[in-house]
Amino acid sequence: MSQTLPRRGGMLARAWDSDFLYSFRRSPVAAAAALVLAVVVVGAVFCRWLAPHDPFDLVSLNLMDSFKPPLFVGADAEWSFPLGTDDQGRDVLSGILYGTRISLLVGALAIGFALVVGITFGLVAGYVGGVVDSLLMRIADIQLTFPAILIALLVDGIVQAVLPRSFHEQTALYVLVFAIGIARWPQFARTVRGSTLVERNKEYVMAARVIGRSSWKIMTGHILPNVLGPVLVIATLNLGLAILDEATLSFLGVGLPPTQPSLGTLIRIGNDFLFSGEWWVTIFPGITLAVLVLSINLLGDWLRDALNPRLR
Repeated sequence: MSQTLPRRGGMLARAWDSDFLYSFRRSPVAAAAALVLAVVVVGAVFCRWLAPHDPFDLVSLNLMDSFKPPLFVGADAEWSFPLGTDDQGRDVLSGILYGTRISLLVGALAIGFALVVGITFGLVAGYVGGVVDSLLMRIADIQLTFPAILIALLVDGIVQAVLPRSFHEQTALYVLVFAIGIARWPQFARTVRGSTLVERNKEYVMAARVIGRSSWKIMTGHILPNVLGPVLVIATLNLGLAILDEATLSFLGVGLPPTQPSLGTLIRIGNDFLFSGEWWVTIFPGITLAVLVLSINLLGDWLRDALNPRLR
């Protein structure tokens, strides 16, 4: 035991003094963005215990509580509804906490799906080359000529048209993840393909070929770990874009249903009452979405600089 504790302390000390964490400690913007993001994520993950009310419990809803203003606005405000209520008497703060959880879930799953597809196609295109490379990259080039939101709209519309109407609400989240993910994979594929073209001619890859390792093991065991740096940066930046894609689709009414409201759905619902004086129904979810995406983008910018060897 006496030998294990110093070793653990030494590992933590070396990690704390590493260039990566040193760069983080020296960046107040990154530290502030990480703190804000951590607060939002904790609130979303533990919304069931932190939310004052369950906004989806129909038994607890009371129409007499509809359009209660926030605490700092009017005399009709109540402490049980600190950010006010919507037209159904649902607590806006509780809706934001539950909606943020869904937005983060959709964004993370969509980027994870795009990572798997993009890394796979990029590795194969860069390592195999030839006709396979040309075919995969031309598909990516064609898709990149269209905005990602239009691709997501097209895919979502096709899938919803193919599925029976009775399955739309149950499969809405999975369809949305697939639509956003399939719209975002070309950026990952192009980045991985470019890095693979550089790595495949290096000596360690040549040595792996000489000892008889299969192409798949070379791609996944040797090349992939060396191309993950820029991919992680792109994934961080695209996470914010994926959350915005989900919010846009839900705002347009083709995303998640009102029974599974994300931040985009809450903004769409509140937009109907924006000019009638009940501005808090849409403004507070909009601010939450802006703060969430901004913090992710700031962390992505710091991560890009921290992993860039030219800036060290």
